[in-house]
Amino acid sequence: MNLEAQKYHDRIEIKPKLIDPFAREINYLRLSVTDRCDFRCLYCMSENMQFLPKKDLLTLEELDHMCSTFINLGIKKLRVTGGEPLVRRDIMKFFEQISRHLETGLLEELTLTTNGSQLRRFAKDLYKIGVRRVNVSLDTLNEEKFSQVTRWGRLSQVLDGIQAAQDAGLRIKINTVALRNFNENELFAITDWCSSNNLDLTFIEVMPMGELGQEDRKSQYWSLKDLRSKLEENYSLYDLEDNTGGPARYVRVEETQQKIGFITPLTHNFCESCNRVRVTCTGELFMCLGQENNKNLRDIIRKYPKDPEKLEFYIRTAINNKPKGHDFDYSRAKIRGQMSRHMSHTGG
Repeated sequence: MNLEAQKYHDRIEIKPKLIDPFAREINYLRLSVTDRCDFRCLYCMSENMQFLPKKDLLTLEELDHMCSTFINLGIKKLRVTGGEPLVRRDIMKFFEQISRHLETGLLEELTLTTNGSQLRRFAKDLYKIGVRRVNVSLDTLNEEKFSQVTRWGRLSQVLDGIQAAQDAGLRIKINTVALRNFNENELFAITDWCSSNNLDLTFIEVMPMGELGQEDRKSQYWSLKDLRSKLEENYSLYDLEDNTGGPARYVRVEETQQKIGFITPLTHNFCESCNRVRVTCTGELFMCLGQENNKNLRDIIRKYPKDPEKLEFYIRTAINNKPKGHDFDYSRAKIRGQMSRHMSHTGG
């Protein structure tokens, strides 16, 4: 622990943990630092997105202040998301500042989810400040289909970024959204590619969030129960008790010994063990991905910039209103639980 980290640690007053009304300890914060992205993935945002004006976004200093308050309240894992977090101007300054909590031991993990396009540029610096694991969103290994699903992306750039991240020492997990009639026939190719390249893999069900124009969410939806059954045609899968602090349930593939995760917000929600809250780049605290209720922390931060106890009070008040769970259901004629906000708003 360096001198500055030690000084910070010495003056910290450890606060009571964040416990929601259902006795769940909240120790995982997902933070969106920007709504902007250099891709336009068809399940995440519309092609002609209207992005927020700069004044609406929390500054890097405000982000640090807010995250530090959460960490002081017991947050152990901080995942930085977007949009694409690495396109935010000077974002490494935020990473460098917030990493002091890793040195004090108050924060156990600092990580991020990225599309991989900027990893060649930032991988070494991320490792240097203490990031050890990175999630990369990748839904296909076919260059033409990759351009289709991302609209603007280049597969070669992402693959190069993944290699750069591995060379820097980062452990990479591939997040693949299961999309019917899109990547069904790549299931085994993606699984084998991850195994051959020492990459972890998690499949995710597409969620009903945001109006995307021509895209039909029901036609995109591929149940992970069906996906797992398909995997079991070629592999023997064994359930694991592993817990990385997030919603994924893991299996071990006997034939390759790789670990595969399943995130199933629809076929089997993970609400009973939910330990997470989300904050948007404008400071909206969402207690649940599948509910609209939120608390605007930006106004509190700007109204009381030198009073962290005010911010703490509003955070605790919000946690006391965390719902028991969400309700996504594609089986209904009208999809109950569909969120008006885009996936990029809260970063998943």
